Amino acid sequence: MSSQKMTMGVIVGNRGFFPGELAKSGREEMIQALAKAGMDCVVLGPEDSKHGAVETHDEAKKCAALFRKNSDRLDGVIVSLPNFGDERAIADTLRLARLDVPVLVQATPDDAKKMTILHRRDSFCGKMSACNNLRQYGIPYSLTRLHTVSPDSEDFRNDLAWFTAVCRVANGMRNLRVGSIGARPTAFNTVRYSEKLLEAHGISTETLDLSEVFGRIAKVKDDHAGVQAKLAAIHKYVTTSGVPDAALMKMAKLGYVIDDWMTQTDVKISAVQCWTSMEEYFGVVPCTIMSMMSNNLIPAACEVDVCGTLSMYALALASQTPSALLDWNNNYGDDPNKAVCFHCSNLPKHFFQDVRMDFQEIIAGTVGKDNTFGTVVGRVKPGAMSFARFSTDDTAGVIRGYVGEGSFTSDALNTFGGVGVVQIAELQKLLHYICENGFEHHVAANFSTTAAAVHEAAVRYLGWQMHWHNN
Repeated sequence: MSSQKMTMGVIVGNRGFFPGELAKSGREEMIQALAKAGMDCVVLGPEDSKHGAVETHDEAKKCAALFRKNSDRLDGVIVSLPNFGDERAIADTLRLARLDVPVLVQATPDDAKKMTILHRRDSFCGKMSACNNLRQYGIPYSLTRLHTVSPDSEDFRNDLAWFTAVCRVANGMRNLRVGSIGARPTAFNTVRYSEKLLEAHGISTETLDLSEVFGRIAKVKDDHAGVQAKLAAIHKYVTTSGVPDAALMKMAKLGYVIDDWMTQTDVKISAVQCWTSMEEYFGVVPCTIMSMMSNNLIPAACEVDVCGTLSMYALALASQTPSALLDWNNNYGDDPNKAVCFHCSNLPKHFFQDVRMDFQEIIAGTVGKDNTFGTVVGRVKPGAMSFARFSTDDTAGVIRGYVGEGSFTSDALNTFGGVGVVQIAELQKLLHYICENGFEHHVAANFSTTAAAVHEAAVRYLGWQMHWHNN
């Protein structure tokens, strides 16, 4: 996942019979606002068009050409209306640029004390006309929270933070390659999904059989530089007291082989088979390796839950922090708005207030404790969180999902694995929604408040059907 500086294309709207000085100053204000937010911008200069704005069709062509020239670096476009603006030129620019990136429409408010012909903007009205034309042209766009908002305001800074998250999600989910490592465990029909539906939305699945993984591992020597580097990384990542050296070596080889395969195939995220082939035929669980990947913003989901890792990735793109995949697992006492979220666990270290490596207690009784070392366990720390779940609906031929927000709490809980207590307003309504609509028991979680950005990106720009819980 790239953390490079983001770049926005800027279209400054202008309309001739409104004060041109407003377009000039509005362009400068928007450039300054983006710079303060740590972003670059691509925008016409006053040498390219009147005040560096877009009003005529020729200016639209110039701006579109500039955007196309810089298309590889543009994450999104901001339409700024310091006055009414010319709606046709704005829409023409975006149509001719053919960028396929998110668009944010901003309009600068009038000052009630400056409503003479020299100062009146009418961008309040012009925004409606611009949006009307964008809709006619079939160009999706996003809106600021307030209808009019000043570029130098705190409200617009918040809009920018939200919009950049939308851009990261929408752009990051396109042309994505997902690694499906191993076969779906027979007992987990719940994680079935449609590769074809994902492909139709620009998401490709690259498969790797576990036999190939084990075969590659068998050919790698213990003293291989890549294996030794992975072994050192494991020791640095988590406390390994009591874990046999032989098990740690197996984990290091597994991690090296998966990393190498993902690099060779340009796979960005993964979903891995675990129960119980990995334990029976290799002798460790993959949890530590998956935890390390997720902690590095390369989500890895268990049980070959491809849609689960996509859900993790969307949240990670929005927040630029690690995501985890959890089970909606238990009620918490008699509190209807609390539940226990659990996994065995492969949660990223970022999630824990205390963490150690251990063995997988659930299946140790079946395959033996010595074959189940490698879990990353502890108590999830308290804090605000967002959750998300995507799913392919083969019958309807759509990708759908849900998002929402809540918090992990510090409520007492004495159990095993990676575990936390969540508190979500109207949780029972959410659980009914999940069951009524046949969603999976897995949910992605992230320590952030990014449900709004994920929802906007999924609905507006990816064309997915989404439910926003308790919005």
